[in-house]
Amino acid sequence: MQGKFFTITCAILLASCTSSVSGESPLGAVADPANWPAASSPAAITSDATESRITDLLSRMTVEQKVGQLIQADISTITPEDLHTYQLGSILAGGNSGPYDNERGTVADWDRMVREFRTASLRPATNGIAIPIIFGVDAVHGHNNIPDATIFPHNIGLGAARDPEMIRRIGAATAAEVAGSGIEWTFAPTLAVPQDPRWGRTYEGYSSDPSIVAEYASAMVLGLQGTLEPGAPLQKGKVAATAKHFLADGGTLGGKDQGDAVIDESELVAVHAAGYPPAINAGALTVMASFSSWNGIKHHGNKSLLTDVLKDRMGFQGFVVGDWNGHGQVAACSVTDCAQSINAGLDMFMAPDSWKGLYETTLRQARDGTIPRERLDDAVRRILRVKLKLDLLDNPMQDRSNYAAIGAPDHLALAREAVRKSLVMLKNNGGILPIRAGANVLVTGPAADNIAIQSGGWTISWQGTDVTADDFKNGRTIWQGLSDAVRAAGGTAQLAPDGQFTARPDVAIVVFGERPYAEFQGDVPTLDYQPSGAQDLALIKRLKAQGIPVVSVFLSGRPMFTSPEINASEAFVAAWLPGTQGQGLADVLVAPKSGEPAYDFTGKLPFRWPSDASYPIDEPLFDRGYGLTYAKPGEVGVLSEDPGIDLAKAMNVENYFAAGRAAPPWTLSVTDTGGKRPVEASSAVSPAGEVTVKSVDVNAQEDGKAFVFKGAGSVSIEGPPANLRSQFDDGAALRIDWRIDAKGTGTTALVFGDRAVSLANWLAAAPTGSVGSLVIPLRCFADNAAELETVGNAFRVEGNEGLAFTLLAVRIDAAATDSTCPPAWK
Repeated sequence: MQGKFFTITCAILLASCTSSVSGESPLGAVADPANWPAASSPAAITSDATESRITDLLSRMTVEQKVGQLIQADISTITPEDLHTYQLGSILAGGNSGPYDNERGTVADWDRMVREFRTASLRPATNGIAIPIIFGVDAVHGHNNIPDATIFPHNIGLGAARDPEMIRRIGAATAAEVAGSGIEWTFAPTLAVPQDPRWGRTYEGYSSDPSIVAEYASAMVLGLQGTLEPGAPLQKGKVAATAKHFLADGGTLGGKDQGDAVIDESELVAVHAAGYPPAINAGALTVMASFSSWNGIKHHGNKSLLTDVLKDRMGFQGFVVGDWNGHGQVAACSVTDCAQSINAGLDMFMAPDSWKGLYETTLRQARDGTIPRERLDDAVRRILRVKLKLDLLDNPMQDRSNYAAIGAPDHLALAREAVRKSLVMLKNNGGILPIRAGANVLVTGPAADNIAIQSGGWTISWQGTDVTADDFKNGRTIWQGLSDAVRAAGGTAQLAPDGQFTARPDVAIVVFGERPYAEFQGDVPTLDYQPSGAQDLALIKRLKAQGIPVVSVFLSGRPMFTSPEINASEAFVAAWLPGTQGQGLADVLVAPKSGEPAYDFTGKLPFRWPSDASYPIDEPLFDRGYGLTYAKPGEVGVLSEDPGIDLAKAMNVENYFAAGRAAPPWTLSVTDTGGKRPVEASSAVSPAGEVTVKSVDVNAQEDGKAFVFKGAGSVSIEGPPANLRSQFDDGAALRIDWRIDAKGTGTTALVFGDRAVSLANWLAAAPTGSVGSLVIPLRCFADNAAELETVGNAFRVEGNEGLAFTLLAVRIDAAATDSTCPPAWK
């Protein structure tokens, strides 16, 4: 009966359904509002006078103006002049967008750009009505879009701090900096409750404990917005908050970003909805829908959740905004055509590059009744309600700017406090911490003097890989903070990233961890920290073998299997992604001249720490809430180093490049006269060499890497030796999805393993400017299976001046029946 009931109600309650949720499915995707907690936006979000004013506006607005309010475009694809023709409701600056095409634009640049868009939106239509745009950014750990802004620890570190009052202060500081740059809306806080740490956005969640997320939700909203006052706009220096991503983005199967939460409704309510009632009760003005699905139905198209639960049961009176072209993932939708999302309860499309086509289509659907007038007017009413609360209709050109707020001293001090409180001491055998006054300290490891690694993703750029110390002149790397503290205590400090030293140290502090990443590109197949190579472990062991005590400082956006590293260390500190105020670590790790530590450890694990590399984490090594202190020390015995899974089998041997990056453990690099240089997920290789690269959008955000050859060079994907015997025996092929942008001059070759083939004939026939696939059987690269037992080179294109291509995917695939071998190249 349950299956039949779902089949019947799906068409009624959902804007769309997909075949992945069938009548036979034991789990449905239609929520029963009675099972959900009640909540309510504060009465102060609106008033009778406000609603009467909105009703009057709606009666006079044209359908074109109404539809425009539903569309949000990114600054990279729209100009202020476009708003004279398309009266859109909102503009955003995405993770890689900056004012005037400069990701490192100044606060004055941001303020000027926003004012230019706002001014353009105020040109009245023939009916005399002009509705100003609302401008939004991702300010998710401070105003992370602007150099020298205050960069706080990412949310996972704040979750370790267990301090709601500090969270409110951080929200207020962030709001002051966002508003100070002329912006009135941030896409924060993230209220995900991540359950699978393999998810690349785990660090955006405060904790896997829904009670911590719920407590922080209201604190951050109140910090960003202040308390809503009846009949009054937000106070100066406050901005609209966004509770996101509704819903269960942290509960997807396998920890896959934009994936499917295959769970029953009770778990959806008890775990993943926990932060939303307190955020709504605190007055959150907007909610962002999640890319992800619940039991096969995309949230951007689930009416039972967006309307019946969020708006009706939870009493949310603000507006619901989509995520980056997320509406295009709804069944039977595209990025330029999705009435289903609006009818499901989405109020504003986030259509960064699809806005023009989406506007035209949505206008037609509003005119022909595909989108009912009542639904259109409700969406516009909600948007106008928020704009009125932000004083945009009465005072659209108000001067919000306060440039001095950016990186203000009290904000930096707060960030330093947050770093101190976020640290979790997992081990301190022999009381090696705190570092004694007068000690000779070696600071080493790849993250010791690296502002990008300690700040993580969503810092200046989307993935955060290209951040340098020059971006945050008011910041301090962990090395700088430690050096200052050690010397102030009468000791000496030396920096040696590779662990080589001139004077034998009393103790070594090894700082290491994950390279920066953000959504999609941060997903990992296992929880093992370094499943191949283990260079950081080798460094720790080398120091230990020399009789030097090691304090490990581990930077990560998730708990990871690090038992080998913990065993090799006398002390081990989980420092998460602390941001730019690295001296906060030294405050706790280094004792002053008095000998007594100035600060004790107070952080507690916000997630369970895994005892091996497998998932789920059934028996954690350290449970949530664990954390040693100086006042209450403890010894950690020898830990099992068994990863619990066959890492060789778990290691990815068939998928080399996808979603704009090399898939771990494979790495992407270019080689030319400038030498061999790695290409990080979102970085651009310096044009000093002959091969340049940048991240580009083809089908999704930053899903491609565009390479341009200004001379001879190569692009390579390499990794630990992979055994492809079985793939060879199965007749598999190497598949490359790419777009040839220019064919260049001279010869072009493709190398796989240690054998090369010429691409001359294929390139001659390939069109330029269109995405296509090159499929070459593995037998073209080997005479027998044994020759593919240790493949370390999965892809290398060797080319010359003028060659340009955009790489989308490289993987092992089933061979096409008509696949033939290109001629060998020598």
